[in-house]
Amino acid sequence: MSSSCIIAPDSHFEVCLISEIYFLFIGRPPFFSDSFSELIEKILYEDPLPPRPEGNILVLLLFKRLNWTDILEHPFWKGSLSHCAGDDSADSQGTSSSSRPTPRTSTAVEVSDATTAPTQNSSQKDSCLKNAKNICSSHQDMESTLKELIYTESDLIITPIIDNPKIVKQVPVRFDVKTLHIPTYSAEKLSSMKDTDWNDFLQRFPILIQQLRAAANWDIRAKVARVIGLLALHTSELGENVPLSEAMMLLTELIRENFRNSKLKQCLLPPLGELLYLIASKERKREHPRECWVVPSAAYTVLMRCLREGEDRVVNHLAAKIIENVCTTLSCHAQGFITGEVGPILWYLFTHSTVDSLKITAVSALCRTTRYSPSAFQSVIEKVGLTAVLNSLASGICKIQQYILTMFSAMLSCGIHLQKLIQEKDFVTTITRLLESPSNFIRAKAFLLLLQVFINNREMLLLSCQARLVMYIERDSRKTTPGKEQQGGSEYLSKCLDLLIYHIVRELPGILGDILAALTNVSGRKHPSTVQAKQLKMCLPMMSVVLHLVTSQVFRPQIVTEEFLFNYGTLLNFIKSIDSGETNLDGAIGQAASEELIKTTLSTFEAITQHPVLLTIYRLTVEDCILPPLVSLVCSQNVEWRLFSLRLLSETTSLLLSHEVMAEEKEESRHSNSKLLSLIRDSLLPQYEHILMAPDPVPLYALKLLVALTEHSPASVSLVEEIFSHLFPVLFQVILEHQDSILGNTMHTAIALLNNMVANKSTNMMLLFEEGLVHHICNLLIETVTLYLEADDKSHTKTANVLLLSLLDILHCMLMYTANIVRQTLQAQKSGTGGDTQAAEDLLLINKPLTDLISLLIQLLPSEDTDIFESASQCLSLLVQLYGGSSQECMSPENTDSFAEVLKSKKDPRKLKLLLRIIKRLVTSNEKCSESLKNDGDGLIQTLESLAQTASSHADVAVASLALEILRTVGHENIKTTK
Repeated sequence: MSSSCIIAPDSHFEVCLISEIYFLFIGRPPFFSDSFSELIEKILYEDPLPPRPEGNILVLLLFKRLNWTDILEHPFWKGSLSHCAGDDSADSQGTSSSSRPTPRTSTAVEVSDATTAPTQNSSQKDSCLKNAKNICSSHQDMESTLKELIYTESDLIITPIIDNPKIVKQVPVRFDVKTLHIPTYSAEKLSSMKDTDWNDFLQRFPILIQQLRAAANWDIRAKVARVIGLLALHTSELGENVPLSEAMMLLTELIRENFRNSKLKQCLLPPLGELLYLIASKERKREHPRECWVVPSAAYTVLMRCLREGEDRVVNHLAAKIIENVCTTLSCHAQGFITGEVGPILWYLFTHSTVDSLKITAVSALCRTTRYSPSAFQSVIEKVGLTAVLNSLASGICKIQQYILTMFSAMLSCGIHLQKLIQEKDFVTTITRLLESPSNFIRAKAFLLLLQVFINNREMLLLSCQARLVMYIERDSRKTTPGKEQQGGSEYLSKCLDLLIYHIVRELPGILGDILAALTNVSGRKHPSTVQAKQLKMCLPMMSVVLHLVTSQVFRPQIVTEEFLFNYGTLLNFIKSIDSGETNLDGAIGQAASEELIKTTLSTFEAITQHPVLLTIYRLTVEDCILPPLVSLVCSQNVEWRLFSLRLLSETTSLLLSHEVMAEEKEESRHSNSKLLSLIRDSLLPQYEHILMAPDPVPLYALKLLVALTEHSPASVSLVEEIFSHLFPVLFQVILEHQDSILGNTMHTAIALLNNMVANKSTNMMLLFEEGLVHHICNLLIETVTLYLEADDKSHTKTANVLLLSLLDILHCMLMYTANIVRQTLQAQKSGTGGDTQAAEDLLLINKPLTDLISLLIQLLPSEDTDIFESASQCLSLLVQLYGGSSQECMSPENTDSFAEVLKSKKDPRKLKLLLRIIKRLVTSNEKCSESLKNDGDGLIQTLESLAQTASSHADVAVASLALEILRTVGHENIKTTK
């Protein structure tokens, strides 16, 4: 098969062939769906879209003998063969409609472009907001566009009344030429007849009426009636003088006279229905009815009687089919079926029939009657109740659901039952659940119906969002993205979806405005009035809608604007007032609702922070309107809000400052962050001593904010250190309190902050030294190194690794600061300019406890982690330069083994020279270290001898020279180097 969507087993060759011919004839498979279950349902219960012979490529190929250029230009290919066309292609000419009768297996009634289910996809789709704006620029435009989308071609397909296999299976009929007063021709003869012969043949139609009236038996009458019905079915042009009224009156009289004969009615109703539809379809194209085409009122009466309970099901089906076809035309002849009882009767047929085809026909007829007069469906709801209709909607097959949704939309568009339905939660919930349907048409109509509800009742948007409306919108937005293979109804779905999205985006400012208005009315009040409480209960829950939309990738770019952030900042100020107790909502809406409002409001901004580009675009608005109330909430008595606001503040600050750093690197002109730093300095940092001493996890998020500040903004380091020097004792107090959980998040964050502080050149290191920095770092490093060396769990090793690197960075900064002070003092003495030797000596004395770390640092040298080795070796080098070998333990057997191991593993001369200088400094500065190496360091001595004997390059010579010097220091002087 050419299409994977056509189900045709190999054993059914005829079905396969017919499907292929249909595909060639109409340009698409007879049934198409991405869902297997929906495809089966379409095959069982739906008719394929109508083949239209006018201008069809198959017909033109068979009869017109198209040339190559005409074939390439035919719309069947949709431009897929444009590369084959020549430069000078002829203008395509539309083919005129054939004047001969053509069979009508099924026909779709033409509707406006907005209502069709298109077969072509645009090459590039604009955003949904832009599409919808192009469609509707005002409320009236929205309503008119919505009404145009209610009915589609799929809702208005016409199938034959006579010889319809879904109504009754027809037995082949053989006509006796002798008993007929008209000639019989074969199909080949008819197709080859000239127009004049056709006209002569059709002029015999009055003879058929006479034959019907004067026939001697019912068998002949039934055959004559069938011929009349087939003629009406296949007629494409109708003369004004054809006596259709006479034929209809005669058929009506025969049915009335033999109304109890169901078999006879099965023979007479199809021609009566085909004649009525023929008149209705032709009258619609003319301004005034023709005298010969008048439909007797008795015909409507007979047809309505055939619908009633107790009739044969085939008769019911035929009558419903006639109403379905005639009401599709929207002509004046449909008015004959618009009675107070037509809706309930058709609904009764739908609910009480056991045949699916009759159920579909009945509800389809009701749907088309509702198109002509929405009161038809209104009468059904009033008689059986909304609950029964919704149950049928929820449990029906796809086609039935499509028709019922269409009727609801048509009824709401006219305002019927509007106020009742838009307040009915079960109605909205049932419609929202239909968004799970595999059918594009059903989901599109569900979106359209929800749009009508939201236009008239904004509060129902909350109920739909809670039922996952936003998720369904995002899913279908992805499915209708250009470039993806589209199934039937995708463009119709896209139009309905775009309109719904546009309306919701346009409604959001009003939702937020109502929330702000309700809070403004009660601002500063302890006891809101009854009216104010009612307004609060109605408006505040809608904040959940704002959260749903902000978290959606479809809505977020369209709703997060400067105006939105300004209004959100105003809302945060109200939240601050509520949290502080200045405004009391508990008595009006309850404590739970009040807390839910605060949580939802903070969650909304949290969703925005997940997308940094939004913060950076509207940076000034965020700093001016949102951060001040957020800072105030940090001091909330509610631990949850304090944590939430601290986390948001740290994330926002980090994003804004990091973006500014990147902008500066790109030499872009950016707004100074002084406003942000001033806000934190004046409003937040004075509270930090209290915040840091609060129970966990408050200190964690408070420290994260400081880390964000000091990591991206050097100015904030001096701000913290200069104005709030009392903060450092509190920081060290936090470190002490969390030393039992040294690998915890709070400790990691505190060490990260300390690292940022000591790494900044403007930091007053003496202030930190005075607060006990050396003592804390010694203790932390001893415990962390122990954990690192003994950890068996990989996760613990990784955690300890990160903490250890931060501590080594801090140690390195401390030693570099000390080394620089000592160096500057020595240089001043040499130059004769003096120098504060006392300050250098005091600093060396303060840092003297760090010498206890020498052995630990030596133990870290063999680490497989290169970062650990680099940091440990650099710190060890600085320590031994400043203090030498402080004790004999520096060259203990464990330490000499560590030196030997790392010297063997390293091949880089630079690293070897650094290690050898450390060893040299240790053994030359302390005789006990030298003795220890000489007596207990056999492994290290052998390694040094190996290094001293091998020198293949200039760099190796320096390494060998250092090794030889160490050996001589410990009494091994008889080593010869080899080149």
